[in-house]
Amino acid sequence: VQLQAYGGGLVQTGGSLRLSCAASGRALRSLTTAWFRQAPGKGREVVVALKVNNNNPYTADSVKGRFTISRDNAKNTLYLQMNNLKPDDTAVYYCAAGGSVITSSMTNPDAYNYWGQGTLVTVSS
Repeated sequence: VQLQAYGGGLVQTGGSLRLSCAASGRALRSLTTAWFRQAPGKGREVVVALKVNNNNPYTADSVKGRFTISRDNAKNTLYLQMNNLKPDDTAVYYCAAGGSVITSSMTNPDAYNYWGQGTLVTVSS
């Protein structure tokens, strides 16, 4: 499975961005998918995650009400809609997918087999 993330950029506080993650080699609908981020000097943390059944996505408390994950099965693409961005959201964002991710492991980056290359989001104050 190949994942290619894009859509990052520079945005002002309060602005919006939509990240995309195009997949090839396997249908995303058959995988657990997620967006992680890594800020300078910090570890990789999950932002949002979506199980195969597409119900009840996990959303980190820090982005609840602002970030939304979605998936277009026809385009085999994962999205992350980010609204009301804050400087603390500045990070490299990675899309990830895994074939055997149990619910209790959705927040663990080690549970995911496939990773995109990362796209940088910078939020200016």
